[in-house]
Amino acid sequence: MPSGTSSDKSEPQANGTELPIRSEVKDSEGSQRVDPNDFQKVKTNKSQKKQSSSTLESPSAPKSKDPDTSSAGISRLPDFVAERNDLFSELKRKHDAEVLTKDHPVIQVVLDLGFDKNGSPRPEMPVAAKAWESTPGSFLKHVDKEISSDVVVAKVDGKELWDLDRPLERDCRVSYIPFSSPEGRNVFWHSSAHVLGEAAECHYGCLLSHGPPVEQGFFYDMAIEGGQVVKESDWSPLESKASKFFKEKQSFDRLHISIPDLKKMFGYSKYKMYYIENLLPPEGSTVYRCGSLVDLCLGPHIQNTSKIKAFQIMKNSSCYFRGDKDDDSLQRIYGVAFPDKKQMTEHKKFLEEAAKRDHRRIGIEQELFFFNDVSPGSTFLLPHGTRIFNALQKLLRSEYQKRGYSEVQSPNMYDSDLWKKSGHWQHYSEDMFVLDVEKKKWALKPMNCPGHCIMFGHRERSYRELPLRMADFGVLHRNEASGALNGMTRVRKFQQDDTHIFCTQDQITEEIEGLFDFLKCIYGLFGFPFRLKLSTRPDKFLGDIKTWDIAESKLKDALNSFTASGGGQWELNEGDGAFYGPKIDITISDALRRDWQCATIQLDFQLPQNFELEYMTGEIAAKPKGPATDEAATDGSAKVLGPGRARPVMVHRAIVGSFERFMAILTEHFAGKWPFWISPRQILVIPVMPAVNDYVEEVQRLFKAQKMHVDIDLSGNTMPKKIRTGQLQQYNFIFVVGAQEKASRSVNIRNRDDQETQAKGELVPLDEAIGKLKALKKERRLINAI
Repeated sequence: MPSGTSSDKSEPQANGTELPIRSEVKDSEGSQRVDPNDFQKVKTNKSQKKQSSSTLESPSAPKSKDPDTSSAGISRLPDFVAERNDLFSELKRKHDAEVLTKDHPVIQVVLDLGFDKNGSPRPEMPVAAKAWESTPGSFLKHVDKEISSDVVVAKVDGKELWDLDRPLERDCRVSYIPFSSPEGRNVFWHSSAHVLGEAAECHYGCLLSHGPPVEQGFFYDMAIEGGQVVKESDWSPLESKASKFFKEKQSFDRLHISIPDLKKMFGYSKYKMYYIENLLPPEGSTVYRCGSLVDLCLGPHIQNTSKIKAFQIMKNSSCYFRGDKDDDSLQRIYGVAFPDKKQMTEHKKFLEEAAKRDHRRIGIEQELFFFNDVSPGSTFLLPHGTRIFNALQKLLRSEYQKRGYSEVQSPNMYDSDLWKKSGHWQHYSEDMFVLDVEKKKWALKPMNCPGHCIMFGHRERSYRELPLRMADFGVLHRNEASGALNGMTRVRKFQQDDTHIFCTQDQITEEIEGLFDFLKCIYGLFGFPFRLKLSTRPDKFLGDIKTWDIAESKLKDALNSFTASGGGQWELNEGDGAFYGPKIDITISDALRRDWQCATIQLDFQLPQNFELEYMTGEIAAKPKGPATDEAATDGSAKVLGPGRARPVMVHRAIVGSFERFMAILTEHFAGKWPFWISPRQILVIPVMPAVNDYVEEVQRLFKAQKMHVDIDLSGNTMPKKIRTGQLQQYNFIFVVGAQEKASRSVNIRNRDDQETQAKGELVPLDEAIGKLKALKKERRLINAI
C-alpha cells in the first residue's frame, strides 16, 4: 500500500506491504510540476479551528509541545493533517470499544522458536492466550533474550506477518522474525519509511505518495508545494525531526477502515485517492498511525519508533507518479536505518566496498558493455563482455549435452491471440512491447513458455519421449519502467537460460533432484552458496487440491533428499506459490553476502491445460461405448482427455536466469578479477626489448591456437608501465619475455593473484605453460593458479 508495496515496476522492493505503483526516477529538470491547486484545495479557511488541532503531535508525545518551527521548514502542520488524524482517532475509539464487547475465549497458541546456533530445532512452547487480547509481543517475556532482543515482527501459522502488538484472533502457531532476516529488515525499513514520511510532512507540509522498503533501505515520494525540490541541506533538519520521533517512542497503531471513510480521511490528496479508487478491495484497507502521520498501509510494523537507533538520509531524486512521464513530478528521499549504531557503521563500509565493485563502473573500466539512450535498458555488449557471455553459454551447453536437454529456437514475436490463450495478455500486457502489424496486435516475447507449448503440441507425443527438456537462449523483451532500470541488473532486452521440462507426474521428483544437482554444478564453479525455499498452494489457485498435494509432496521428497545428501536445510513458504503450481525459489549469496535470486523451479499445471497438451500413455485405450470424450467441451473449457492419454506437467526452470543480470552479479562478486576460464583478458605478453617482438608474437599465436584470449603490448611505453597497465586491466597472467626466455623457449609468468610473482615471475617452459593453462581453463577452476 501507499506507504510501502513490493512492485516489479520500481526499485527491488520488499514484501507485499505496498500497492503496485510504477515509479520512474528521472532528473528534476523539465518535468511537470504539481498543480498548486492540489494544495489550495486543502488550505481552506480553518482559522477558527482550535490551535491544538492544527498542531497535532504524536499521541505519545506531550500535548503541550508546539510543532517544530524551524525556519528551514513550515511553521505549523497543514489543516488536513489535523482533520485526517482527528478522524482516525474517532474511528480508533469506536474500534477499541467494539473489541471490548467481543468474547475473549481462550485460544491455543504455540510459539515456534526456530533453530538454535547449532541448527537444531528449539522446543515448541505452548502459552496461555485469549483471543482479541493476547499479542505476540506479550509472549516475548517467556523467550530467551538472545531471541527476543532481535525480534522485529511476528509470523502467524508460517504465512502472515503480524504486528507484535496486534491481538491474536484464533488458535495459531507464532514465530518471530529478527532484523537479521530479509523479512525482518523489510518490516524495519518500512517502519523507518513512515518516520521519514512523518518528518517530511512536518518539514514541508507536503502531500505524500508512497514509501516502501527497498534493497538497501527505503524511500518516500512526495509532492511539495510550488514545485519545490528537496536539497541536500534539507537532510539534516529531516534527520533531526526523525531523531526526535525516535525518542518519543511513537507506537504504530493499526486500524481497518472502510472505503467511504478512507475517502473522507484522505480526500485532500489526489495521490492517496488514486490508490483508494484503483488499488484497494471493496471492503477497504488498513491504515497505520505513527506520531502525527496517518497513512494507508498494509503493514505490519515494528512496535514503536524507539527501536530505531540509527537513521540516515542517503540521497534524493525526482520521479514520476505512477511511472508516467506525463504525470506529476514528485520528490523522492532515500534513507536507511538500523536497530544498532554499529550496524550503520558496518553498512557504510559495505557501501564503500559495493561502490568499488559496482558492475557499471567495472564494465566501463574493462570495456565490457555500455548503455545508450537510443535504446534504454538494452546492453551494448562489447567484445570483452561478449567473451564472458559466450563462456557462460558454452558452460551451459556443455551441461545440456550431459543432462539430456535439447536446445531449440522460437520466434521473437507472437500474435496477441497466443498471449491471450496463455493468460499473459490479461495479466502481463502492460509489461510487453506491443506492435500493430497488418491491423493485428503482436507482442515481443517476454518469456518463452507459450512458444515451447506450441513446440510440444505441434505433433503427437508419446510417453517414451518424456521427460522432454527444451532449452532456449532466445532474446526476450520486457517493458520495464525507466525508473526501474539499473545497469545490467534490470534491463528491457535480455537473454536467459530458459528451459521447460515436460514430464509425467511420476517423473517430477527425479527431475527436481536432477535440477538440484545442476544448481550445485553451476553455482559451485563461481563459489556461490545457495538456499532453497518451497512455496506452496496459495489461497487463490487453479486446479484441484489433490493434484497440488501430490506435486508438493514430490517437491518435498526431492528437497529432503537434497538435505540428506548434505545440501543444507530448505525453507517452507506456505501459501506463496504461483496460482498455477508450487515453486522453489533459489537464492545465492555473493562475496559481500548479498542475496540474489537467479534460479527458480516452478511446476505448472495450467499452461498444459490452456494449450491442451497431451501425450499417449502406455495404457491400452479401450474402445469407448459412448460418444468420444476427447472432444472440446461445449462450455469452451479445455477438452477432456480420453483413455490412454494424459497431460504433461510443465516445469519452468532457470539457473543463471538473465545472462545480463548474472554477468552483473559475477562482476561484483569477483570485483572484476575473473577466473581464468571465463576471463575476457587471460594473458598479456610483454617484451623486455624490441628484439624479442617476434617471439612475443609467436607466443601469442601458440596460445590463441588453444582458444585463449591473449594480447601483446608492443607499444613504446616502458616495461613497468606496460606491466602496471596489464595489472589494472586484471589480466590473469602477464608473461614478460626477454632474450633469456626466447633462447630457452620459456615464459616468465606473473600471476595476478600471487603477490610473490609480481616482482619477478616464475620461469616456465613454453610447452609446460600451454599445458597448465589448458588444464586451468578446461577444469574451470576458481583459483587462479597453475
